[in-house]
Amino acid sequence: MRKLLNTLYVTSPDSYLSLDGENVVIYDNDTELGRIPLHNLEGIVSFGYRGMSPALMGGCAERDISLCVLSPQGRFLARVTGRVRGNVLLRRKQYQVSMNQDASLMIARNCILGKVYNARWVLERAVRDHGLQIDTEKVKDAAGFLKQSLRRIEESRDMAQLRGYEGEDASIYFGVFDQLILQQKKDFYFKGRNRRPPLDNVNAMLSFVYTLLANTVASALETVGLDPYVGFMHTDRPGRLSLALDLMEELRPVLADRFVLTLINRKMVNKKDFSRKEDGAVIMGDEARKLLLSEWQNKKKEMITHPYLNEKVEWGMIPFVQAMLLSRYLRGDIDEYPPFFWK
Repeated sequence: MRKLLNTLYVTSPDSYLSLDGENVVIYDNDTELGRIPLHNLEGIVSFGYRGMSPALMGGCAERDISLCVLSPQGRFLARVTGRVRGNVLLRRKQYQVSMNQDASLMIARNCILGKVYNARWVLERAVRDHGLQIDTEKVKDAAGFLKQSLRRIEESRDMAQLRGYEGEDASIYFGVFDQLILQQKKDFYFKGRNRRPPLDNVNAMLSFVYTLLANTVASALETVGLDPYVGFMHTDRPGRLSLALDLMEELRPVLADRFVLTLINRKMVNKKDFSRKEDGAVIMGDEARKLLLSEWQNKKKEMITHPYLNEKVEWGMIPFVQAMLLSRYLRGDIDEYPPFFWK
């Protein structure tokens, strides 16, 4: 099993990264802020425009260290990858499946089954743990709808029908998402999903965490030798991590959404951590972003029993396990791709 290492998050927009021997060195103008051995890292995420040295890019590529560049607001800008890794036969199989609608549907259907199943149990858990603080009937009705939808998803005949079910289920789930916000409801309200730009504090946090999750899943796919840009449900588009978006669907409710809710309900963030621009876009402040990244790292270290492997693994390893299972399915080692079912 792959060891979960650390991800270095560089949040200062004025930072520049370089390589010195076996260390990544962080500079702010000409001042050295710190250095970290590369062998302790599995990824580097930089929030800034000054960039990094070609030597560091090459060093990360040679050591299979993911390197991702985001804007200071958390918008994805670029990824740096090295040579294509993995069995060429595996990628060839991936491309063949992606061009076959029936074969793609089998994988996409299981990804959405995982997403809806997990969304349902996020709602069921809220009813169980916070029944006196929420509209239990409303949340129960939504959970019941998602439960019934699982059969429809299993019986979906084509991708258009599957996308229709997924869209309807997402609408039902997000329709009661505001019920799951138990604290600071005046400042952290949710009236629907919006992005590019996010228009409220909750959506700003969700978009930011989804970006982190997509980057992690993309790295996991590359690790097992799959192409994160060629998906089965999300259509191919230049620069779009289509397969990463496919695979992260089942993890959105249970990993990303619950993480955001925890930060809000534990009052680890507040209204002072956000600001609104003239165009209505809401962005997180530097301190909130640092706290979120620190807590995200802590979350990744928590242990959970994987439902398919029946082994205890860290949350941060779940994307790598799912990528491994997908590669095994494409190789023909298992009969179908097993999504991550949480309860």
